[in-house]
Amino acid sequence: MATRRVGILAIAILGLSAGLSVYAATHAPAPKAATAAGQLALDAPLPTRVPPGVTLAIGDPTTEQVLKHTGWIRDLPFQVKWAEITGGPAVTEAFHAGVLDVGTVANIPPIHAIWVGIPVRMIAVRFRQAAADHPSFELAIAPKARIKSLKDLRGKRIAYSPGQVQGEIVQRVLQAQGLTAKDVTLVELPSPSADIYVNALSGGLIDVAPIGAGAALKRYVDRFGKDGAKALKTGVRDDFVTMYVPEATLNDPGKAAALRAYVKIWGRAQAWINSHPDEWAQVYYVRNQGLSPEDARYVVEANGKADLPRDWTEAIERQQGSVNLMAEATGHKTFDAHRLFDRRFETLSADAFAEAGGSKLAAR
Repeated sequence: MATRRVGILAIAILGLSAGLSVYAATHAPAPKAATAAGQLALDAPLPTRVPPGVTLAIGDPTTEQVLKHTGWIRDLPFQVKWAEITGGPAVTEAFHAGVLDVGTVANIPPIHAIWVGIPVRMIAVRFRQAAADHPSFELAIAPKARIKSLKDLRGKRIAYSPGQVQGEIVQRVLQAQGLTAKDVTLVELPSPSADIYVNALSGGLIDVAPIGAGAALKRYVDRFGKDGAKALKTGVRDDFVTMYVPEATLNDPGKAAALRAYVKIWGRAQAWINSHPDEWAQVYYVRNQGLSPEDARYVVEANGKADLPRDWTEAIERQQGSVNLMAEATGHKTFDAHRLFDRRFETLSADAFAEAGGSKLAAR
């Protein structure tokens, strides 16, 4: 694989990756030991009562804002330490450090966590309605890249993050165009924020980067479009979002009960966002993220509406395809995707979503 690193722009996040590489080398996955006394087995029924004193450290900024705005945070039967930790590499590192119980990411980080020796489980799944009309990412093209369509990717320098969904998107786009990693230069550049990719594009360090189809991409095209920058649709479905947790969190009976309560209110929050797009634009994107009202509306419209499936069969099939694809691309061993899903949680968020008027699609 033709891969190189962009150093200065990614020092901090590559430091996290290096730490995880050392961890993976010394903590390879081992056969599961018997559950210790007082711990909850991963196949035991979920407790329904949260004992006093339970606290969850949660990296889920959007749900945090919904719960605070609606007052539903008072309905949680446990304490929360909200963490401003997002993006797969940062969440997985936080799991490794033992400072986070819950992360909300796209579907690739849980796969990567398994490969670096951190056993995790997914406890909620979210797709997008009309996913083809609301892609999560598009390919941002550098001003001088001379790329008019996806057919022009051969020989180009493409930002690549194998531990994030952006890496899968790149691999699937290449596959769809009949290309392999040998036909391009993959520049290993994890992206904790869109700014890293934007700076690399505008600085001429890369030709192509997958950037979230929201305000950052809009600003990039608005700013550099006159110089030749553009965005191309990938044609790849990329709407798989999940909530995942370390298995150690699930082994704690009190935390398992708290997670059971949290995924329900998370489903309720997704329904609220669906039903209140204008209010959500103000609450989160204007007041919390500092976007202009125009950009906030643009992001909400680009995101579309959430769909929480009550049956995870499709999600597991899609995840298996991602495991197989990224295993081949990165040289890791493939594994059965079922191990990533804690199906004790399967219907909880979807039922809460449907009860709150989220969508008829949730019952499919």
